[in-house]
Amino acid sequence: MIILGNCLLSDELFSEFFTCDLNACRGGCCVEGDAGAPLDEEETVILESISDKFTPFMEHEGISAIDSQGHWVRDEDGDITTPLVEGKQCAYSCFDEKGIAGCAIEKAFEKGLTDFRKPISCHLYPVRIHKYPHYDALNYHRWPLCDPARECGRAGGVRVFRFLREALVRKYGEKWYRELEEYFTQSGLMI
Repeated sequence: MIILGNCLLSDELFSEFFTCDLNACRGGCCVEGDAGAPLDEEETVILESISDKFTPFMEHEGISAIDSQGHWVRDEDGDITTPLVEGKQCAYSCFDEKGIAGCAIEKAFEKGLTDFRKPISCHLYPVRIHKYPHYDALNYHRWPLCDPARECGRAGGVRVFRFLREALVRKYGEKWYRELEEYFTQSGLMI
């Protein structure tokens, strides 16, 4: 484990390779799993305030799920997450002409309709953050759905933390990320 600022980072962020391969996984992280995407408290307010921006990109079933469950829910553990459609796909998911899942919130962002890209937990995937009172623990989440992403990352030489550069900067800032790069370079892990 590596300590950087108020974060404890798994070694796998440096040792593992990752680059999403949507043609292989079909955006499965938006439609598979047993819970919605984790949300921060402030994101619940944002989702409610900008819903008119991303709703036009949502699937009918997702709109129905939000109408019945709300813009966010509490899961069995009491954590705040995105609602699901029939216990499966994220209510905010949408599909392109090839059937690849994406995010309606991110579509609105890409069209310049909102400054909010998508929940930070989605942006940071395959890293999951566990919040403790005095620090965040960043862990690499591994599941078979992302096997093609690991192969793609290995082929391109893209480490997990570098694949997530933009998301990590969004969460922790540019200075923090520069320190992360410095640690990696000085640690000799570049082999």
